Amino acid sequence: MTAPTKTLSALLQRTTIDDHEEVLKACNASLKQSKGDLELQHVKFVALLKLDRYDDALRVLEEGGDRLKNRAEVERAYALYKNGELEEAKKIAKAISNNRGARHVEAQASYRSEDFANSAAIYKELLATQAAVENEESYLRINSGATDAQLEWNRQGSLVQKKKPVREDLEAFETAYNAACESIARGELGQGEVWLKRAKDLCNSLDELSDQEKFSELLPISVQQLYVLSKLGRAEEAEKLALDITLQETPDLSTRQIAQNNKLAASQTIPNPYISHRLFNSTKKLPKTDSLFQLQANRIQRNGLALDLLASKSNGVITTTSRMLSDPPPTLSAHTNSISVINAAAHAQSLLAKLGLKQMQPLLEKRPKDIGLIMTVIQLYVLTNNHGSAITVLESLLKKLSESSAPADQDVLFAPGLVALQVSLYTSQGRKSQIKTILARAASYWRHRSKQQPTGLLRAAGLSLVGSSNSKYESAARDIFNTLHTQDITSKFATAGYVAAHALTAPAKVTVEAEALTPVARLISGIDVATLEEAGVPSLPSTTSTTTRKRPLDEKPKPVKKRFRKSKMPKDYDPSKTPDPERWLPLRDRSTYRPKGRKGRQKAAEKTQGGVSSEKTQEGKSGGEEGVIKAAEKPGGGQGKGKKKKGKK
Repeated sequence: MTAPTKTLSALLQRTTIDDHEEVLKACNASLKQSKGDLELQHVKFVALLKLDRYDDALRVLEEGGDRLKNRAEVERAYALYKNGELEEAKKIAKAISNNRGARHVEAQASYRSEDFANSAAIYKELLATQAAVENEESYLRINSGATDAQLEWNRQGSLVQKKKPVREDLEAFETAYNAACESIARGELGQGEVWLKRAKDLCNSLDELSDQEKFSELLPISVQQLYVLSKLGRAEEAEKLALDITLQETPDLSTRQIAQNNKLAASQTIPNPYISHRLFNSTKKLPKTDSLFQLQANRIQRNGLALDLLASKSNGVITTTSRMLSDPPPTLSAHTNSISVINAAAHAQSLLAKLGLKQMQPLLEKRPKDIGLIMTVIQLYVLTNNHGSAITVLESLLKKLSESSAPADQDVLFAPGLVALQVSLYTSQGRKSQIKTILARAASYWRHRSKQQPTGLLRAAGLSLVGSSNSKYESAARDIFNTLHTQDITSKFATAGYVAAHALTAPAKVTVEAEALTPVARLISGIDVATLEEAGVPSLPSTTSTTTRKRPLDEKPKPVKKRFRKSKMPKDYDPSKTPDPERWLPLRDRSTYRPKGRKGRQKAAEKTQGGVSSEKTQEGKSGGEEGVIKAAEKPGGGQGKGKKKKGKK
């Protein structure tokens, strides 16, 4: 049985079969006769790779043992990469020396495992050498551009050497799309929009692509355009573009999920949150081989939690975010701090002002170093115009961080964003001296760091300290601008600051740099000094916000307004008539008073003032018993008889 197997192996080596299914069938038929034929196993393994059956290919590789693994090392690394086993693929490809194909696999595996720095270094090495196969240089340019875009997105732009695309990059839609992504990651949205339009036009002009292939290539471009329009604030254009994006025909699940997210975010009208929640979660779970990058996954996760809050699922959000924030140390991770903000919003039931602060106080006691939570509390205090309490909360955090000896806590203490927040709050209170102290300390900390020096913070600190009369601050300004000028000699800002910092102490040291700056006469050539002097010096409004509720004292007393009393005269008053002289007496004491009823009239007669009393009254008063009035006798007898008692008949 050995001769037929060798004959078939030789035949498979000489033949050129394009149908990989036929090759696989031939291998299976021959392997039934000779299971241990290494050549047939290798051909079957490659045929399965061509058919994208990577699990089956790796199974054949395991059945072949170490002999087959050693013979097909590059193919094995590629199969592991396509199957989502990235670290193993990188390890195997890196161990293969002097093999250009292995370098390609290592670069791709590094890219998918988000080791973008290693991937960029490999592509740079491959581009520096001569291409081994046709169109390899084009593929290298495309993959290198995609890696540079990911470096920009992950704040590693210092590793990107080519900041602007060259002419060759704008001749293919893939490289034009990568150039657009680089610009968008750097914040150059207008330039990114131009390159996206260029990429779309180039893709539409290709005749060798079918309609379905064009649709698959154009969808990521449209989704990126939707993101750019939303960031630029052109909501109507974004919503119109979102209506043109169809998701049902998208074969790529990761692209479909991103497209669904961008469509919901770009909606100008306020949709039903429950419908949005259902649409957002309608996409299928992504497989391991088509997963999102961590940056994309984090943003989509935060958007999903925000939709959960809108759909009144606060308890679920609290459970999910609390699990992610279990005893979190102070960190500068944007994702962790954003999750902390969402957790605080869920506890506060999305309430603002004092109601929200009341719900967050217990959380602040449990997590006193939670940066996201503290930023939320400070924001709520600022919204209620309570800058004093906001500063108190921030200073409490800074005190805890300054007492810690952990290097990570010190990085958080002098983080540019936290320093900017301190400066902003102190500016609202007019604390200028504290602002200089904070900037000087932060600049001194970062200047002694060999890596990750925040240029923006150093520039702000130098600008604030360079004009100070304090010798300590002047020395700090000189050190800052020395560092900035050394880092970038071509920067006009750094050069001007360098000259200003040394102008008083060592003017001879900066003579050359001063001559390189634009002359003052040219800078003020278009300014009319006489007109400025006539206009006077404008007084800027004070930025200090008063927290007292007392009314400020007026500079000039305002004239007292006369108060006109309203007339109290009755409506029917007639000045021609004489007023009633008894109008001040009570009604019952007036002469015109007539009581109602007999008893009332009798009482009135008894109380007559100055009148003649009746005879009966006089008799009663003149009798033997003074003060006793005798009852009048009734006519007829029997007045003295009592009532007859009843008895027995």
